[in-house]
Amino acid sequence: MTADDRSGAEPGSALGSAFAPAKVNLALHVTGRRADGYHRLDSLVAFAAIGDTIEAIADPAATEPSLAIQGPFASGLAIEPDNLVLRAARVHAAAGGRIDGLALRLTKRLPVASGIGGGSADAAATLRLLGAISPLPDARASELAALAASLGADVPMCLLSTPARASGIGEILEPVPGLPALPMLLVNPGIAVSTPAVFKRLERANNPALPPIPSAFADSAAVAEWLRATRNDLEAPAIAALPPIADVIARVEAEPGCLLARMSGSGATVFGLFPDAASVDRAAARIRADHPAWWVVSTRTAAS
Repeated sequence: MTADDRSGAEPGSALGSAFAPAKVNLALHVTGRRADGYHRLDSLVAFAAIGDTIEAIADPAATEPSLAIQGPFASGLAIEPDNLVLRAARVHAAAGGRIDGLALRLTKRLPVASGIGGGSADAAATLRLLGAISPLPDARASELAALAASLGADVPMCLLSTPARASGIGEILEPVPGLPALPMLLVNPGIAVSTPAVFKRLERANNPALPPIPSAFADSAAVAEWLRATRNDLEAPAIAALPPIADVIARVEAEPGCLLARMSGSGATVFGLFPDAASVDRAAARIRADHPAWWVVSTRTAAS
């Protein structure tokens, strides 16, 4: 439905929805720090088949959107003016889009403050959804990446939601065409992590950049082999702040077939790469049985 016919929608009817996939930092190198305090990064990111969903629902009387949050991690978010979904709606309006006549509903399936870009993905999905319902003027639509960046450094990459090399503070994006779909296990021990606190513990900010990324990978084993020459520079400071992260990495790494286990982003979510979906499913079942309080998901990333 477009802005031209939205006014005729029945109250409560669906106007559209957008998926907000989990962002996984397969590698994350901290390469410097700018004068303004932001850290320079060099990261390979991929996007999983698990994520949140944002929906728009007709509410003809509304002058601006309300927000409802549901799902297994709804309690971790407050509906406040600085919620990234509502901020994204305001950015859309400021760029010339309409946000009246609708309500927003977020289904929160990703843990909050977990290193897999949940809030940024939600903001990006909101921009995509509202852009489909009420397209921006052409001039502003061309600036969509800049509008996304105003919401946070990770939002532009989540707006694309395709494998990419992210540098600068995350806003410089280079597509990575040769990355295959990766069978993946995601595990979070139920601990929220403060990204600023992790960066504060970082002992060295001037680290080498990623090595050259191959133009193609044969399979997940080839990706894991290349990743062994990379790292997540935030893993050690995150473990120093929250030692249970090391236990999760060790538990995932011990699973038969695991090719690589590493923390994503600033944590505490850990990903494990596996050769196939069956081995991921078996690992997920065993870890859930041993740690029922942990969030454990069998998934895969999208191919380039």
